[in-house]
Amino acid sequence: MNLFYAREVTASVPLLLPEEESAHCIRVLRMKIGDVISLTDGKGMFYEGKIISDHPKKCAIQVVRSIPDPNKRNFSLSIAIAPTKNMDRLEWFLEKATEIGCDEIIPIKCQHSERTIIKTERLNKVIVSAMKQCLKSQLPKLHELQDFKTFIASPLTPLLKERGTQKFIGHIPELSESEFPPRNPEGKFLQNIYKKQENVLIAIGPEGGFSEEEVTLAVQNGFAAVSLGHSRLRVETAGVVACSTINTINL
Repeated sequence: MNLFYAREVTASVPLLLPEEESAHCIRVLRMKIGDVISLTDGKGMFYEGKIISDHPKKCAIQVVRSIPDPNKRNFSLSIAIAPTKNMDRLEWFLEKATEIGCDEIIPIKCQHSERTIIKTERLNKVIVSAMKQCLKSQLPKLHELQDFKTFIASPLTPLLKERGTQKFIGHIPELSESEFPPRNPEGKFLQNIYKKQENVLIAIGPEGGFSEEEVTLAVQNGFAAVSLGHSRLRVETAGVVACSTINTINL
C-alpha cells in the first residue's frame, strides 16, 4: 500500500498533489485516471481519492471518502532534543520518533552542543517519508533550532498549551566511580512519574548531557529531572526510548 501526503485536503474540492507526490504516483507507480489512492493530511485523517487528472507534475484527486485514524493519540508528545554532530543519527531519530508516534520535535542548542546549525527542509523530508512509509496519519511538527535558555523560558507551544503539560528533562546525576556496575542513584524513572494520557514535553541533552546550570534552570521552570534507565544512552537512542516509553504507557 502506498500513502500520499497533501497538507490541505477538502472532501468537496479536488486537490492537486505536490509535484514530488504527483511524480511518484504517475511516473513511478504508473497510476492513471480512475485509480484510487490513499492519502493523509498529516493531521490525523486518512482519505481515499480518485485520480481525475494524471499529470505527472500536478496530479488532481477527487476525495471520495474520509477515514478518521482510530489510533490517533488523545494526548500530545513533544521531544526537545539537541542535534547530534553526525546528522545521520539525528535523521534516524526523526524516522523512529515518527514511526513510534510524536507530535512535535524541538531542536535545542545547549552548552555542550557540537552542532549549532540544522537544515529543517531536509529533515522535514525525512519525517514525511517516515510517516508515509509506516502508514501514519500524524506528521510531527519540526521546529527551528532554538537556544536552550529561550526554550526553557517559554517551552509550551500552542499544541501543548491546550491543556496541562508534564515537563521532564533527561538527567542522570554523576555516578559513583566506586560502584560497578553503575546504577542511577536517584531512581526517578520516566515510566514511574509520567501520568497517563496527559500532554508531555521531554528534553534530551547533547552528547555529554545537559550542564548542571541547564538542569537547575529547567527545574526552576517546572521541569522534573528523570532517568530513562540504568544505561548511558546516546542522544538519538534516548529520544527513541522516551517516545516509546510514553506511547507504551498510553496503549
